[in-house]
Amino acid sequence: RKRLRPLRTVVAWRGRAEWDQVMVGLYCGDSRLQQEALDRVSAWKSRYGPKMPLAVDCTAELIRCKVLDSSGRLKSHELILSYGLALVRFVNLITERKQKMVSIPLRQLAREVDIPIWVVDLRHELTHGKLPRLALCRKGCDVVLDWLRKTYWSRQLGNNLCEQREDEEEEQEGVEANAELDNDAWE
Repeated sequence: RKRLRPLRTVVAWRGRAEWDQVMVGLYCGDSRLQQEALDRVSAWKSRYGPKMPLAVDCTAELIRCKVLDSSGRLKSHELILSYGLALVRFVNLITERKQKMVSIPLRQLAREVDIPIWVVDLRHELTHGKLPRLALCRKGCDVVLDWLRKTYWSRQLGNNLCEQREDEEEEQEGVEANAELDNDAWE
């Protein structure tokens, strides 16, 4: 009798450490480290091609927009177009898998995957309407990156890195809320 070997999945990254390093690099906020993580994702994409997870691809596109924004090399209109393309692709790609033979409204699909409806509305404006303000595109990017971190990256990590960050954010929110209460008391 032959023993069955566990199935192995071939991936583009070298191992868990590289995956974790890229995730931390993408979300760290340091544009130099983010660029290094983006370069690594590009290498993964060249190895993995169309098998690249959509969430990784979308995260990289959105982080690339933030890096370009912080560089100061692009004009406001160019940044709106850059953020806009990344946001439109995110909404389209993430909801596409839920689309059935019958067309389902994007708002309903977004609700099912817990994407804020205003992000879908922003996508609609970018696609069919007048271009929104840069500030709204930046906010959309931040919200979507946070959604990707919570919905995809933290589940892939399987460690406490993201949970620790959320605990720190909750502590900070509590401190800010207490500060607001103290300010109200002084008034």
